[in-house]
Amino acid sequence: MFFSKKNKNVFEGGGLVLFQAVDEAILAEKILKAENYEVKLVAPPPGLRKGCDLAVEINIAEKPGIERLLQSKDAHFLEILPLKGAGELLDVVKTRDFGDSLMVKAGNMKLTFDKNTGVILNISGGGCPDIPFLHISLVDKKLTEVSRPKEMGYTLCALMLDRAFSEALELWNRKGN
Repeated sequence: MFFSKKNKNVFEGGGLVLFQAVDEAILAEKILKAENYEVKLVAPPPGLRKGCDLAVEINIAEKPGIERLLQSKDAHFLEILPLKGAGELLDVVKTRDFGDSLMVKAGNMKLTFDKNTGVILNISGGGCPDIPFLHISLVDKKLTEVSRPKEMGYTLCALMLDRAFSEALELWNRKGN
């Protein structure tokens, strides 16, 4: 069976794009999604890591097109392997209710927001270099009025904070705000 990038209903995987750095993986995911490729960020098996804790899982049948696209956009990758990823990024998101505020945790990153106003009260966790910038960019602003952390950051911490942010925004919107 051939999988076209236009067939968004089928994601078979079967391929990993490996990177040297987290920001390269995040950029590649962004480029590929903009061209309607069905991809997802995953944690590559430890034996395949080449300096980065992220890989992009792809439909291996799309390898030639993906390779050409990434090269044309000067997106740096190490190699594309015909092997399905052995572990996805942590999808477990936990929440903790503090009465007037709600904390959303994804991995080691936490985002706390005011349940009445949608204002981000705090972010914490991680030791990545972009976290202070993300803290300044997000705290004291409404969930609905800021850019996503993965659009501003470039590390695994930013990606996990983005997962917490997405869940917080969904909870806020579900409340009818």
